[in-house]
Amino acid sequence: MEGHEAYRGLLLGSRKSRGQRHDDFSGHSHGDSQYRHVSRGGAKNPLLIALIVIASFALVEFFGGLWSGSLALLADSGHMITDAASLAFSLAAHIIARRPASARHSYGLARAEVIAAFVNSLALLGVVVWLVIEGIDRIAHPVAVNGRAVFLIASGGLLVNLLVAWVLSRERGNLNIRAALLHVLSDLLGSVAALLAGLIIMFTGYTVVDPLLSMLVSGLILHSVFGVLRESTSVLLDSVPAGVDYQSVGKTLATIPGVISVHDLHVWAMVPGQSAVSAHVLIDRIERWPAILLQARQRLKQDYEIDHVTLQPEWFGRASAAASIPIQPSV
Repeated sequence: MEGHEAYRGLLLGSRKSRGQRHDDFSGHSHGDSQYRHVSRGGAKNPLLIALIVIASFALVEFFGGLWSGSLALLADSGHMITDAASLAFSLAAHIIARRPASARHSYGLARAEVIAAFVNSLALLGVVVWLVIEGIDRIAHPVAVNGRAVFLIASGGLLVNLLVAWVLSRERGNLNIRAALLHVLSDLLGSVAALLAGLIIMFTGYTVVDPLLSMLVSGLILHSVFGVLRESTSVLLDSVPAGVDYQSVGKTLATIPGVISVHDLHVWAMVPGQSAVSAHVLIDRIERWPAILLQARQRLKQDYEIDHVTLQPEWFGRASAAASIPIQPSV
């Protein structure tokens, strides 16, 4: 009973000193996680600028591609139209992600941007597949292409994509922005391919180079697409963050003085760059819990850059081993 009263007094004293509201369950007090359940700001203006510029020039390339008969130009306009849609989606996701935690969404809506990155990458993958299929058909059945028109329009597209890529590259820490930037960079490569195709057709009349360069660009962007898909899928599946070893996290907690064992351990990324840990911790005496919790937070932050820590102390006896992964200090 003495241990119970001591622990209860520590909890009550902590709440009074922090002035914690009883109806603000999702808020953080002093010393808690730095994660605020919202997306980091600063991405709205770059996305809006990129959307306006890309959407405007996509129409120019589309009609230019129809007029000139260039698949490379139509492919680039297809990329840009897809980009405009993805940028609009990314912008909407960013606005949603800025909303704070609520009674329905206790972690906030920051993952809306991760979902946007995942969907945008799938859309770009679809464009790549279409380009390869269309390119094969164009090689088998060549069509006349106006090389001069392709060169002029592709030059304008290259400048537009360089401008937009520069605007978005200033916010590369955001996965949603990275997915949007990936679209734009693929467009940039598409513009380069269309420009080269225009030059070659102007001087040689070799029209097959048009679909060949389009397919080459498609292959180049696949690696980046899979990278964003892999990272966004990992977050959506609550996987252990890249660079963090699950067993190592458990052993770090288990080696803290006063800790007997650790079980029901979970390590996941709430959003890229923001990881969390939850676990049940069996301790020898409840009076030592405040010191154990403080050291656990310090070690997890220092060793793994994890500051969203939720630990449940247990001291009456070992918990059932069912559905748990016990981790004990190494001998």
